[in-house]
Amino acid sequence: MSRWLVTGAGGQLGSDVTAVLEMYGEDAVACDRTTLDVSDADSVNDVLGEAKPQIVINCAAYTKVDDAETDEETAFCVNADGPDLLARWCYDANARLVHVSTDYVFDGTAASPYDEETPIAPKSAYGRSKAAGERAVLTSGAHAWIVRTAWVYGAVGANFVKTMARLSRSRESVQVVDDQVGAPTWSLHLARGLVAIGASAAEPGIYHCTNGGEASWYVFTRAIYAEMGLDPARVEPTTTDAFPRPAPRPAYSVLSNAKWLSAGLPAMPHWRDGLHEAFVAVGEELTAG
Repeated sequence: MSRWLVTGAGGQLGSDVTAVLEMYGEDAVACDRTTLDVSDADSVNDVLGEAKPQIVINCAAYTKVDDAETDEETAFCVNADGPDLLARWCYDANARLVHVSTDYVFDGTAASPYDEETPIAPKSAYGRSKAAGERAVLTSGAHAWIVRTAWVYGAVGANFVKTMARLSRSRESVQVVDDQVGAPTWSLHLARGLVAIGASAAEPGIYHCTNGGEASWYVFTRAIYAEMGLDPARVEPTTTDAFPRPAPRPAYSVLSNAKWLSAGLPAMPHWRDGLHEAFVAVGEELTAG
């Protein structure tokens, strides 16, 4: 049995990764931000040195996309310096690293799913920080997998599904952008994928892992309303220009899972099936508050 260590274990994805490892009966050390500061070398060396993991799954991240536009330094601390320190420790300790990245490393101008060989061109501070984290991991020499994902939602923390559920209680109708397209991904499905690749013989490198299919935020919201037993007609389409944000959003964020599948890793369900499964399993958490 291998010893695993999960960073960011108090967050949306990290909590699910920890739960999956526990369900599988693995020896797992869960570290939240109070236990491990991934951007601090002493913290990384002390905590990992004591735990001695053979596999590290890095779910720690600065994900405040809009705030990063005015606080890029903090974003780089967590999203670039953190992976660098973890990868260096893994290299020295001959441990494996699974590092989570994002669709925001791309420019969002594609018309078909991005594969792992597509040149990255981040347009936001958040995207630049995540791209820098990828480079640090790739050049560290560590046995590492970078797993890009997108549009993640889950039972813990804030996310789009929870926001739409809250708005449904206070507004008769909501306007949601219909010109941004991605693949909504349930964090528990992604967590299972991260554990699968960490235990696999897949070649180190970059992989994409999302739920299958694609949808706009508008289509996704209509599906959320349907799962809640509400009338999807209460959701109205609008454009990105109608809701300007500090950070630019990719217009197209769909990631190809072809390399993931060719490596023999488990297929991810279609996003619509994933949403239904999430509501069956953790619907109360998604709609509370």
